[in-house]
Amino acid sequence: MSKNADLLARRQAAIPRGVNNAHPIFTARAENATLWDIEGREYIDFAGGVAALNTGHRHPKVMAAVAAQLAQFSHTCFQVSPYEAYIALAERLNALAPIDGPAKTVFFTTGAEAVENAVKIARAATGRSGVITFAGGYHGRSMLTMAMTGKVLPYKKKFAPLPAEIYHVPFPHAPFGVTVHDSLRGIDLLFRADIEPSRVAAIVLEPVQGEGGFIQAPEELLVALRKICDEHGILLIVDEVQTGFGRTGRMFAIEHSNIKPDLITVAKFAGGGFPLSGVIGRAEIMDAAEPGGLGGTYSGAPLACAAALAVLDVIEEEKLVERANAIGARMKARLEALTQRDDIVPIAAIRGPGAMIGFDIVKTRGTHEPDPDMTRTVIAKARDLGLILLSGGMYGNAIRLLVPLTVPDPQLQDGLDRLERALTLLPA
Repeated sequence: MSKNADLLARRQAAIPRGVNNAHPIFTARAENATLWDIEGREYIDFAGGVAALNTGHRHPKVMAAVAAQLAQFSHTCFQVSPYEAYIALAERLNALAPIDGPAKTVFFTTGAEAVENAVKIARAATGRSGVITFAGGYHGRSMLTMAMTGKVLPYKKKFAPLPAEIYHVPFPHAPFGVTVHDSLRGIDLLFRADIEPSRVAAIVLEPVQGEGGFIQAPEELLVALRKICDEHGILLIVDEVQTGFGRTGRMFAIEHSNIKPDLITVAKFAGGGFPLSGVIGRAEIMDAAEPGGLGGTYSGAPLACAAALAVLDVIEEEKLVERANAIGARMKARLEALTQRDDIVPIAAIRGPGAMIGFDIVKTRGTHEPDPDMTRTVIAKARDLGLILLSGGMYGNAIRLLVPLTVPDPQLQDGLDRLERALTLLPA
């Protein structure tokens, strides 16, 4: 039987180091919120495939839908010979998305593809080139989306020059000392110093920053951005790649506000573990690209579309949007209780809507001084206890909790118990 150490050595010899691994364990099988490695060890999965598994690993209805599709055909390329599942999925998302007026949807494979194509559509619709994004935001690893991402390490180092006409402004977060006023002043300075509003195609943001550490955009910021966009003919794009499909206690995270964007990007959760992404938007904007200007060989693949239709059924039937709020409330309550204990690693800034919960590990209780070294120690200790966690944030000191929304209550409790043990300080 293969060992983790053996496969890790083979991985290091065969695969470039630029593809990082959060954990040196190799999965043999998975079910719902549980992973088993090749050595037979069991783990509770609080990472969810980096936000791709709201319905858990191998949900029976998703597996059945994929098997039924596979029995018919696996691939034709939608641009060559289309199929109904693509249309049916677009229809359902058009009806669900918080878009003003008629909507249309186009599918791709990865989140980066979705974001990049949203920019393409915005440029085609406006005839403009500029794009404004936010510090701390993550939009992908393609050249354009890497430029849009507001974090240098590890995403941008050594890859310059990056595409032009991408501008960053601060993202509001009290522990960083950044206010909504600072963000809006940043946009105003951009308009005065770097690019006039009439050359900006889109403002792009995550309603809750993912890799940035689960920082939610304040309603005040979203209202102001909508006003700026309307005033200057700029399109507002919300990147829901990590936040969509019920994770935040709404179908889309932007629904925590009263703001309606022009375009929404989706991915990850959409395919229930199968590669699928998309752009949903106002119909007249979505039709701006010329025929042949959008698409891809595997974009909206039949197996992924079948999986996504089943995912939507499961979300509705199992009331996973409501379940996200219940899970998040339990997580926050447990974490808040831990902040009162002196034997727990100092933690701060517990945050996030629904079941998209994050918190920071800091050096001193009552401060916000990042402690990335302790964060790595906690994640390794949790793994030894059979719990898979993810870090994140601008300073690498945020812990992100993304347990599948289908996790049974006893297993959720068990996972939180293991998290507590991982955060407990060793005796001096």
